Amino acid sequence: MRGIGTQVTIPAVPTLTSSRPVVTPTALHAEAVAWLRAHTDRRYAEGARAYFKKWEPVHLYGVRTPDVRRLAASLARRVKGTWTVREAIAFANRCTQDREMETKAIGWILLGRYARDFPPALPTTVRRWILAGHCVNWAHIDALSGEVLARWVERYPDRVATITGWHSSRNPWLRRASIVPLVRAARGGRHLDEAYATVLALRDDAEDLMHKACGWLLREAGKADMPRLERFLLRYGPGLPRTTIRYAIERFPPVRRRGLLAETRP
Repeated sequence: MRGIGTQVTIPAVPTLTSSRPVVTPTALHAEAVAWLRAHTDRRYAEGARAYFKKWEPVHLYGVRTPDVRRLAASLARRVKGTWTVREAIAFANRCTQDREMETKAIGWILLGRYARDFPPALPTTVRRWILAGHCVNWAHIDALSGEVLARWVERYPDRVATITGWHSSRNPWLRRASIVPLVRAARGGRHLDEAYATVLALRDDAEDLMHKACGWLLREAGKADMPRLERFLLRYGPGLPRTTIRYAIERFPPVRRRGLLAETRP
Protein backbone atom coordinates (compact mmCIF):
# COMPACT_ATOMS: atom_id res chain seq x y z
CA MET A 1 0.00 0.00 0.00
CA ARG A 2 1.32 3.44 -0.89
CA GLY A 3 2.02 5.75 2.00
CA ILE A 4 0.27 9.06 2.44
CA GLY A 5 1.87 11.72 0.28
CA THR A 6 3.45 9.21 -2.07
CA GLN A 7 3.39 10.52 -5.62
CA VAL A 8 1.67 8.20 -8.06
CA THR A 9 3.18 7.96 -11.53
CA ILE A 10 0.48 8.05 -14.19
CA PRO A 11 1.15 5.60 -17.04
CA ALA A 12 2.09 7.32 -20.27
CA VAL A 13 -0.61 7.52 -22.93
CA PRO A 14 0.50 7.02 -26.52
CA THR A 15 1.38 10.26 -28.30
CA LEU A 16 -1.03 10.64 -31.16
CA THR A 17 -0.48 13.24 -33.87
CA SER A 18 -2.48 14.34 -36.89
CA SER A 19 0.44 13.43 -39.17
CA ARG A 20 -0.28 9.73 -38.70
CA PRO A 21 -2.45 8.01 -41.33
CA VAL A 22 -6.18 7.55 -40.82
CA VAL A 23 -6.76 4.56 -38.55
CA THR A 24 -9.62 2.09 -38.83
CA PRO A 25 -11.91 1.24 -35.88
CA THR A 26 -10.40 -2.25 -35.76
CA ALA A 27 -6.84 -0.94 -35.68
CA LEU A 28 -7.62 1.65 -33.01
CA HIS A 29 -9.25 -1.03 -30.88
CA ALA A 30 -6.10 -3.14 -31.18
CA GLU A 31 -3.97 -0.20 -30.03
CA ALA A 32 -6.24 0.41 -27.04
CA VAL A 33 -6.12 -3.24 -25.99
CA ALA A 34 -2.33 -3.37 -26.34
CA TRP A 35 -1.96 -0.34 -24.07
CA LEU A 36 -4.35 -1.71 -21.47
CA ARG A 37 -2.60 -5.08 -21.41
CA ALA A 38 0.74 -3.36 -20.94
CA HIS A 39 -0.59 -1.56 -17.87
CA THR A 40 -2.46 -4.44 -16.24
CA ASP A 41 -2.64 -4.35 -12.43
CA ARG A 42 -4.15 -7.60 -11.20
CA ARG A 43 -4.03 -6.56 -7.55
CA TYR A 44 -6.06 -3.42 -8.24
CA ALA A 45 -8.49 -5.42 -10.38
CA GLU A 46 -9.06 -7.91 -7.59
CA GLY A 47 -9.78 -5.10 -5.13
CA ALA A 48 -12.32 -3.55 -7.50
CA ARG A 49 -14.16 -6.87 -7.65
CA ALA A 50 -15.49 -6.20 -4.14
CA TYR A 51 -17.91 -3.58 -5.47
CA PHE A 52 -19.97 -6.15 -7.38
CA LYS A 53 -22.37 -8.91 -6.50
CA LYS A 54 -20.73 -12.33 -6.44
CA TRP A 55 -22.88 -13.47 -9.36
CA GLU A 56 -22.00 -10.49 -11.58
CA PRO A 57 -19.37 -11.29 -14.24
CA VAL A 58 -16.50 -8.83 -13.83
CA HIS A 59 -13.36 -8.74 -15.98
CA LEU A 60 -10.79 -6.00 -15.45
CA TYR A 61 -7.26 -5.13 -16.50
CA GLY A 62 -6.94 -3.09 -13.33
CA VAL A 63 -6.35 0.27 -15.03
CA ARG A 64 -7.58 3.25 -13.01
CA THR A 65 -10.54 5.22 -14.32
CA PRO A 66 -8.60 8.49 -14.82
CA ASP A 67 -6.07 6.65 -16.96
CA VAL A 68 -8.83 5.00 -18.98
CA ARG A 69 -10.32 8.41 -19.65
CA ARG A 70 -6.96 9.88 -20.63
CA LEU A 71 -6.37 7.04 -23.06
CA ALA A 72 -9.85 7.48 -24.55
CA ALA A 73 -9.24 11.23 -24.96
CA SER A 74 -5.92 10.57 -26.66
CA LEU A 75 -7.47 8.10 -29.08
CA ALA A 76 -10.29 10.54 -29.80
CA ARG A 77 -7.81 13.26 -30.67
CA ARG A 78 -6.14 10.93 -33.11
CA VAL A 79 -9.29 10.36 -35.17
CA LYS A 80 -10.78 13.83 -34.77
CA GLY A 81 -11.64 15.26 -38.15
CA THR A 82 -11.25 11.93 -39.94
CA TRP A 83 -13.93 9.80 -38.34
CA THR A 84 -17.68 10.28 -38.52
CA VAL A 85 -20.17 8.91 -36.00
CA ARG A 86 -20.36 5.81 -38.17
CA GLU A 87 -16.72 4.91 -37.42
CA ALA A 88 -17.21 5.82 -33.76
CA ILE A 89 -20.14 3.39 -33.52
CA ALA A 90 -18.09 0.69 -35.22
CA PHE A 91 -15.24 1.27 -32.73
CA ALA A 92 -17.64 1.16 -29.77
CA ASN A 93 -19.20 -1.99 -31.14
CA ARG A 94 -15.80 -3.69 -31.27
CA CYS A 95 -14.85 -2.49 -27.79
CA THR A 96 -18.18 -3.54 -26.29
CA GLN A 97 -17.62 -7.12 -27.41
CA ASP A 98 -14.47 -7.37 -25.29
CA ARG A 99 -14.84 -8.87 -21.81
CA GLU A 100 -12.75 -6.27 -20.00
CA MET A 101 -14.59 -3.30 -18.58
CA GLU A 102 -11.89 -0.78 -19.45
CA THR A 103 -12.08 -1.57 -23.17
CA LYS A 104 -15.86 -1.21 -23.17
CA ALA A 105 -15.57 2.13 -21.38
CA ILE A 106 -13.08 3.47 -23.92
CA GLY A 107 -15.46 2.63 -26.75
CA TRP A 108 -18.37 4.38 -25.05
CA ILE A 109 -16.37 7.44 -24.00
CA LEU A 110 -15.10 7.96 -27.53
CA LEU A 111 -18.57 7.43 -28.99
CA GLY A 112 -19.96 10.01 -26.58
CA ARG A 113 -17.83 12.67 -28.24
CA TYR A 114 -20.00 12.29 -31.35
CA ALA A 115 -23.26 12.96 -29.48
CA ARG A 116 -24.27 15.80 -31.80
CA ASP A 117 -24.32 13.33 -34.68
CA PHE A 118 -26.01 10.43 -32.90
CA PRO A 119 -28.51 8.75 -35.23
CA PRO A 120 -32.09 8.27 -34.02
CA ALA A 121 -31.68 4.48 -34.19
CA LEU A 122 -28.64 4.30 -31.88
CA PRO A 123 -30.68 2.76 -28.99
CA THR A 124 -31.34 -0.21 -31.25
CA THR A 125 -27.60 -0.86 -31.36
CA VAL A 126 -27.28 -0.42 -27.59
CA ARG A 127 -30.20 -2.76 -26.97
CA ARG A 128 -28.51 -5.37 -29.17
CA TRP A 129 -25.30 -5.06 -27.10
CA ILE A 130 -27.20 -5.66 -23.87
CA LEU A 131 -29.32 -8.56 -25.12
CA ALA A 132 -26.22 -10.19 -26.65
CA GLY A 133 -24.67 -10.40 -23.17
CA HIS A 134 -21.99 -7.75 -23.58
CA CYS A 135 -23.28 -5.68 -20.62
CA VAL A 136 -23.64 -7.94 -17.61
CA ASN A 137 -23.14 -5.88 -14.46
CA TRP A 138 -24.31 -2.57 -13.02
CA ALA A 139 -21.07 -0.76 -13.92
CA HIS A 140 -21.43 -1.67 -17.59
CA ILE A 141 -24.97 -0.29 -17.70
CA ASP A 142 -24.16 2.84 -15.73
CA ALA A 143 -21.13 3.70 -17.88
CA LEU A 144 -23.01 3.00 -21.10
CA SER A 145 -25.95 5.07 -19.86
CA GLY A 146 -23.83 8.03 -18.81
CA GLU A 147 -21.58 8.17 -21.86
CA VAL A 148 -24.05 7.25 -24.59
CA LEU A 149 -27.73 6.88 -23.69
CA ALA A 150 -28.02 10.02 -21.56
CA ARG A 151 -26.49 12.03 -24.40
CA TRP A 152 -28.87 10.41 -26.87
CA VAL A 153 -31.79 11.51 -24.68
CA GLU A 154 -30.42 15.07 -24.75
CA ARG A 155 -30.16 14.86 -28.53
CA TYR A 156 -33.68 13.45 -28.97
CA PRO A 157 -35.73 14.57 -25.94
CA ASP A 158 -39.02 13.80 -27.68
CA ARG A 159 -38.01 10.14 -28.07
CA VAL A 160 -37.21 9.38 -24.44
CA ALA A 161 -39.95 6.71 -24.44
CA THR A 162 -37.64 4.59 -26.59
CA ILE A 163 -35.42 4.24 -23.54
CA THR A 164 -37.99 4.16 -20.73
CA GLY A 165 -39.94 1.51 -22.63
CA TRP A 166 -37.23 -1.00 -21.78
CA HIS A 167 -38.63 -1.25 -18.25
CA SER A 168 -40.85 -4.13 -19.38
CA SER A 169 -37.95 -6.27 -20.64
CA ARG A 170 -37.19 -9.62 -19.03
CA ASN A 171 -33.51 -8.70 -19.18
CA PRO A 172 -32.56 -7.00 -15.87
CA TRP A 173 -29.77 -4.98 -17.46
CA LEU A 174 -32.09 -3.60 -20.10
CA ARG A 175 -34.50 -2.65 -17.32
CA ARG A 176 -31.72 -0.83 -15.49
CA ALA A 177 -30.90 0.93 -18.76
CA SER A 178 -34.45 2.29 -18.77
CA ILE A 179 -33.67 4.20 -15.55
CA VAL A 180 -30.06 5.33 -15.37
CA PRO A 181 -30.02 7.42 -18.61
CA LEU A 182 -32.64 9.70 -17.01
CA VAL A 183 -30.50 10.55 -13.97
CA ARG A 184 -28.67 13.47 -15.58
CA ALA A 185 -31.85 14.91 -17.07
CA ALA A 186 -33.82 14.56 -13.83
CA ARG A 187 -31.06 16.33 -11.90
CA GLY A 188 -31.59 19.29 -14.21
CA GLY A 189 -35.37 19.19 -13.90
CA ARG A 190 -35.96 17.54 -17.28
CA HIS A 191 -38.07 14.46 -18.02
CA LEU A 192 -39.40 14.33 -14.45
CA ASP A 193 -42.74 12.93 -15.59
CA GLU A 194 -40.96 10.08 -17.36
CA ALA A 195 -38.68 9.50 -14.39
CA TYR A 196 -41.52 9.10 -11.90
CA ALA A 197 -43.55 6.99 -14.32
CA THR A 198 -40.64 4.61 -14.89
CA VAL A 199 -40.07 4.20 -11.15
CA LEU A 200 -43.74 3.28 -10.70
CA ALA A 201 -43.52 0.82 -13.56
CA LEU A 202 -40.62 -0.92 -11.81
CA ARG A 203 -41.88 -0.82 -8.22
CA ASP A 204 -42.56 -4.58 -8.17
CA ASP A 205 -39.22 -5.52 -9.73
CA ALA A 206 -37.56 -8.36 -7.84
CA GLU A 207 -33.96 -7.20 -8.41
CA ASP A 208 -32.22 -5.25 -5.64
CA LEU A 209 -30.05 -3.46 -8.20
CA MET A 210 -33.24 -2.06 -9.73
CA HIS A 211 -34.46 -0.83 -6.34
CA LYS A 212 -31.22 1.09 -5.91
CA ALA A 213 -31.36 2.54 -9.42
CA CYS A 214 -34.92 3.75 -8.88
CA GLY A 215 -33.94 5.36 -5.59
CA TRP A 216 -30.98 7.03 -7.27
CA LEU A 217 -33.23 8.45 -9.97
CA LEU A 218 -35.73 9.74 -7.40
CA ARG A 219 -32.98 11.36 -5.34
CA GLU A 220 -31.68 13.23 -8.38
CA ALA A 221 -35.22 14.27 -9.36
CA GLY A 222 -35.57 15.69 -5.86
CA LYS A 223 -32.62 17.99 -6.42
CA ALA A 224 -34.69 19.76 -9.06
CA ASP A 225 -38.03 19.67 -7.22
CA MET A 226 -37.91 18.45 -3.62
CA PRO A 227 -41.60 19.15 -2.83
CA ARG A 228 -42.66 17.01 -5.78
CA LEU A 229 -40.47 14.15 -4.59
CA GLU A 230 -41.98 14.38 -1.12
CA ARG A 231 -45.53 14.31 -2.51
CA PHE A 232 -44.63 11.33 -4.66
CA LEU A 233 -43.18 9.41 -1.73
CA LEU A 234 -46.14 10.11 0.53
CA ARG A 235 -48.55 8.88 -2.14
CA TYR A 236 -46.67 5.90 -3.54
CA GLY A 237 -44.03 5.16 -0.91
CA PRO A 238 -45.90 2.31 0.84
CA GLY A 239 -45.78 0.39 -2.45
CA LEU A 240 -42.09 1.03 -3.15
CA PRO A 241 -39.18 -1.15 -1.98
CA ARG A 242 -37.60 0.16 1.22
CA THR A 243 -34.21 0.34 -0.49
CA THR A 244 -35.70 2.72 -3.05
CA ILE A 245 -37.13 4.89 -0.28
CA ARG A 246 -33.81 5.08 1.60
CA TYR A 247 -31.91 6.12 -1.51
CA ALA A 248 -34.58 8.64 -2.50
CA ILE A 249 -34.62 10.53 0.83
CA GLU A 250 -30.87 10.96 1.25
CA ARG A 251 -31.05 14.71 0.51
CA PHE A 252 -33.77 15.47 3.03
CA PRO A 253 -32.84 16.84 6.48
CA PRO A 254 -32.31 14.05 9.06
CA VAL A 255 -35.55 14.73 10.91
CA ARG A 256 -37.60 14.66 7.71
CA ARG A 257 -35.83 11.48 6.58
CA ARG A 258 -36.97 9.73 9.72
CA GLY A 259 -40.47 11.06 9.21
CA LEU A 260 -40.65 9.86 5.62
CA LEU A 261 -39.40 6.40 6.57
CA ALA A 262 -42.25 6.15 9.07
CA GLU A 263 -44.90 7.68 6.83
CA THR A 264 -44.11 5.44 3.87
CA ARG A 265 -44.22 2.12 5.68
CA PRO A 266 -46.56 -0.39 4.04
